[in-house]
Parts: sequence; structure tokens; C-alpha cells
Amino acid sequence: MKPFNQPDAGHAVESQQAYTQARQSMVANIRDMAAADRSWVAGARSEKVLAVMSRVPRHCFVPQALRPHAYGNHPLPIGHDQTIGTGSGYQAAVLSGLAGQVYSLEVVPQLAASVARLLAALGYANVSVKAGDGCLGWPVHAPYDRIIVTAAAKHIPQPLLDQLKPGGRLVIPVGGHAEFQQLQLITKDAAGQLQHQAIEPVRFVPFIGAE
Repeated sequence: MKPFNQPDAGHAVESQQAYTQARQSMVANIRDMAAADRSWVAGARSEKVLAVMSRVPRHCFVPQALRPHAYGNHPLPIGHDQTIGTGSGYQAAVLSGLAGQVYSLEVVPQLAASVARLLAALGYANVSVKAGDGCLGWPVHAPYDRIIVTAAAKHIPQPLLDQLKPGGRLVIPVGGHAEFQQLQLITKDAAGQLQHQAIEPVRFVPFIGAE
């Protein structure tokens, strides 16, 4: 793959082609891993999800120096002790292609401000970004059909459960910060009862908040 950062227009075109190829390779790798391990959740095998991921320019959501590594299967730092996810805007960009409206909370104000500008510049008009404590959710827009947490919590914050719509789903990594956590799927039925399902071991940065 040719270097991504080149000064002239010709190389800029090559860079975009390289990004596109890397993105398609990333999606193909996800598809292969999901096919090889049927324990993966259905979303990992969803062609709709993979189609959205094949369009979102992940390299735009990481620092310039890390763009050559944007499509690798590993976390990437984005500053403020955070990794690519909510704080970078990438998660919201993917979800924007799957939902009518996305509300994204980021605890670091500087990241929230930069994410809001980036998403707007890239044309993701159905995403609203707010600086705030993710443990407390965003009550004004509740209840939510889906809630996705991209940081590890020691326990599931009650406000998020309260803001989940009956029939809704919450995905969150739960566990200590010094070891692997367990990705959990919580479903709320029509009567408001909760069902918990363990998905797989994961590693996330700590969930920072009042809970």
C-alpha cells in the first residue's frame, strides 16, 4: 500500500483509493471472522451493517498520523486517554446509516466539540452530539430503541436502563478496567423486565462518569 500523506493531487487520488481498498478489506475480514465463529452476534453478520461500514471513511476519525492504520483490527488512540469510538465520532457515523436519529454523548468536552464539527462537515445530519456524563444518559430524548456504550463500566448504570424503551436493547462492556470485560446485551421486554446475555470478552477504556 502506498503512503497516505502525499502533497500533490495525483498522490491524493492514490491515497483515497488506498483508503477504499483498506476499508473493503476490513469489512471482508469482519465477514470472514463472523462466518468462522457463529457465536458472534447477528449484527456482526448483518450485510446492512457491513454495507454502512464499507462507506464510512474511518480514517477521517483518527489523528492524521494514524490514518495509515485506521482500518486495522486494533484500537487507536484519539487523545485524552480515549480510543476510536464515541469520542472520535466513528461509532455515531456508522449508526447514522442504520437509524433515523442518533444521540451521542462524550464525557471529554474537547472531543465532543471536535466530533460535532467533524460529523457536520462530513454530512451526518442525523447525529446530535453533546458533552456530558454517559452514565446519566440523555433523558430529554428518551426512551431509546437502542443504547450502545463504548467504554467499560463496573456495573450497568441505572439511568441507561431507565431510558431504554420496552422492546429496546442496550449493549455495554461490563467489568474491571485492568482485565478483559464481558460485552453484555440487555433486552427490555414489553413489561419492562430485563434479560441479560453475555456476548464475548472485550477490552475497552474505562467508562468515566458519576456511576
